[in-house]
Amino acid sequence: MKQAAAPGQAERMQATTIRTRTRPNVLARLKKDKWLYLLLTPGLLYFIIFKYVPMWGVLLAFKNYQPFLGFWKSDWVGLEHFRVFFTNPEFFMLLRNTLILSLYNLVFYFPAPIILALLLNELRLAFFKRIVQTLIYIPHFISLVIVASLTYVFLTTEGGVINEFLFKYTGAKIDFLASPDWFRPMIIMQTIWKETGFGTIIFLAALAGVDVEQYEAAITDGANRWRQLWHITLPSIRSTIIILLILRMGDVLDNGFEQIFLMLNPLNRESAEVFDTYVYMMGITQGAFSYSTAVGLFKAVIGVTLVLGANWLAKRFGQSGIY
Repeated sequence: MKQAAAPGQAERMQATTIRTRTRPNVLARLKKDKWLYLLLTPGLLYFIIFKYVPMWGVLLAFKNYQPFLGFWKSDWVGLEHFRVFFTNPEFFMLLRNTLILSLYNLVFYFPAPIILALLLNELRLAFFKRIVQTLIYIPHFISLVIVASLTYVFLTTEGGVINEFLFKYTGAKIDFLASPDWFRPMIIMQTIWKETGFGTIIFLAALAGVDVEQYEAAITDGANRWRQLWHITLPSIRSTIIILLILRMGDVLDNGFEQIFLMLNPLNRESAEVFDTYVYMMGITQGAFSYSTAVGLFKAVIGVTLVLGANWLAKRFGQSGIY
């Protein structure tokens, strides 16, 4: 008589059989699609060389890097740079400014492309729709230097268009460029003007995939445009919105260096200084390479944590997430 298999032995034997059968299939697919995988090689090399290999540079955050000693001979200091950073009186100012700007972006900018895409989707004249799309895409391709220059032209107290208008009707001017209170609204308005139009592309693509028969059935049942929007359009693009929101969470501590740096000055620094500009100031202007690397690593770890946390929450609420 055959002996009964030990508990778990049958499952292990089945898994071994599946792996044995799968391996030749994988090799066969690789051989069959070898030219496709060959086309994939340049992309893989790009990520390996420019994304993964430079990750060894994070070791700089744990060393007291001295250029004349080199990377490997510089002294190992462990978490010393992180201790200095977290006990720095400016840490909470940087954290506050960065989080407030990110919150403004989530509240005011993130919904803007969605709303604009929904409005564009309601246009029935294709010619007019293409003209509008072209006009709202253009700001995305304008350099941030030009955007900052236009902001100065409009808001400066010395002949600025808006201040001249305010002076004419109120007799007073507002120093938008030097005021800490106006810095964050100014940055958000720049972002909305520059990126909202281009951000509609993804949502318009998602809206193009909505089944037209659902709208026809809704019209038959007497649903008006608002009901169709709420019960058909928004649920159809909900997964796209959630995925983009999850990815957006990874940039909570990344407000964009160039835009902030161009609008930063000593008078509005209290509200304008963020982690990105601080890394530049400490790493490039003051030569504290190890310290600035530690700050950058802190940002990266927080970003990854937020993405994973947002993805976990999305799955808990029944959404697909990013993986």
